[in-house]
Amino acid sequence: MKIISLNLNGIRSATNKGVQAWLQKQNADIVCMQEIKAQQADMTPEMLGPPGYYGYFHYAENKGYSGVGIYSKTKPDAVIEGLGGSNKDVLDIDSEGRYLECQFNNTSVGNLSVISLYLPSGSSGEERQGFKFSVMTRFMLHLQALIASGREVVICGDWNIAHKEVDLKNWKGNKKNSGFLPEERAWLTTLFDQVGWVDVYRKLHPNTTDECYTWWSNRGQAWAKNVGWRIDYQIATPKLASKAVSTQVYKEERFSDHAPLIVDYGL
Repeated sequence: MKIISLNLNGIRSATNKGVQAWLQKQNADIVCMQEIKAQQADMTPEMLGPPGYYGYFHYAENKGYSGVGIYSKTKPDAVIEGLGGSNKDVLDIDSEGRYLECQFNNTSVGNLSVISLYLPSGSSGEERQGFKFSVMTRFMLHLQALIASGREVVICGDWNIAHKEVDLKNWKGNKKNSGFLPEERAWLTTLFDQVGWVDVYRKLHPNTTDECYTWWSNRGQAWAKNVGWRIDYQIATPKLASKAVSTQVYKEERFSDHAPLIVDYGL
């Protein structure tokens, strides 16, 4: 089973840059997308469901903002948009279109959930950093419930946190910046070491540095100089993570300021 995660920074922009043609060549079983930056009315038939795929989306309420999607070759048994439904505690998260879950029952690993996730960035200021911390606190409860559910789960997406020093080029200069704050990094450590989730890329490549980055700022020739951050992850339950056989960050073409993260699972 081949799964691709990619922050598109706008599905219309990425499509104009050739992402749909590239995805057809990749022949992945599932593609998780973040930052759609579109409403349903903006989507072409190809964007809604490329040849051979079912397409599902959770759009943000604000136009041209956020939003996540999943393409799947197999029709899911259930699709869950957002965290809460009528749960008032997560209305502010769900209004931004940050969570989409496709459930597949009776697979070779049992009941399987594939989730496309876009955690907030706090880089624009204190208010958004506060919102990010609030989302992290509430989402941790959901992550604990997911791993206790008995389902096999992989959460693909832009987590907007670089976990360790090897995960970004300029770690010394970013210790006080959103995305590499001690509290954010500790949150991921808790997720892995205490709750039991597995960072699939790091399971297969525990020590890579320059090769691991998935995002580059548009400033200061960051892409050309490979001054990047690893903020895109596939994070899985232990049994599913143990099935991962290969992973790569695709950099031969650029569709976005993020690079596709590809994982092959031996299912």
